[in-house]
Amino acid sequence: MTAVESRPAGVALTPSSGGHRPFGARVKAFVVLTKPRIIELLLITTIPVMFLAAQGVPNLWLVVTTCIGGYLSAGGANALNMYIDRDIDALMDRTSQRPLVTGMVSPREGLVFGLTLAAVSTLWLGLLVNWLSAGLALGALLFYVIVYTMILKRRTSQNIVWGGIAGCMPVLIGWSSVTNSVSWAAVILFLVMFFWTPPHYWPLSMKVKDDYARAGVPMLPVVATNQVVARQIVLYSWVMVAVSLLLTPLGYTGWFYTTVALVSGGYWLWEAHGLQSRAKAGETGAKLKEMRLFHWSITYVSLLFVAVAVDPFLR
Repeated sequence: MTAVESRPAGVALTPSSGGHRPFGARVKAFVVLTKPRIIELLLITTIPVMFLAAQGVPNLWLVVTTCIGGYLSAGGANALNMYIDRDIDALMDRTSQRPLVTGMVSPREGLVFGLTLAAVSTLWLGLLVNWLSAGLALGALLFYVIVYTMILKRRTSQNIVWGGIAGCMPVLIGWSSVTNSVSWAAVILFLVMFFWTPPHYWPLSMKVKDDYARAGVPMLPVVATNQVVARQIVLYSWVMVAVSLLLTPLGYTGWFYTTVALVSGGYWLWEAHGLQSRAKAGETGAKLKEMRLFHWSITYVSLLFVAVAVDPFLR
């Protein structure tokens, strides 16, 4: 049975004809389509890299234009993601109130909105920042929509591993916006985000795996035991922390960044191994405490990239 066939009765995927949809609620719905909370995290990795690339304070107008273009591009990708996934979103508790599921926004409106943001963001970045940054942003959008959403998400438990590449691109965009090039420092931070994404998202997937199972999405916690997932989380966590420490010996950062990376990375590993121990002990439900690592992962990446921005001033 497919996700569409198993849709619960009464869940609408298109707006009811003649239904009243207040203007303010409609505007809010279109904002929701961009997934602003996720984009906040993307900007956290973009702006600090601009400070590192500039070895100080970058041009503030450049920061503003890059952030606006990045928001529009990521927002377009997220809107198109919701358009494609509206059938399975209707089956999952945490996504059942998204605008394309409730009918606040029609599928056609969502598609046009996403495509418009994609086009506008590309032109914005190309004309106001540079065409390398515009190309990287467009590449991230296409990768997220086509490779992750349309190909990987419903077919393989490795979906978030390779699909996460799109979420790593803001690092390269931040660097290229300042230098119109890509350096090894940007590549290293790209890899930090690449290895960060699975152990960031898998704990959440463990928490809501019943949602994914109901929608037929093979997230790793759906198709593997908690022990297997926790072991993968520990593996990716160690690689992530090791990669984060490469910036200093290569001369891109100094003592401040290294200290933050060691302390925050060490606590991450403590939490990851704690999750693995609880999984081995057979803990489930609230006792598994998988969301502790999920919440710390957001704090970790925030601290690490703030250190990236501050470090040039302390060297």
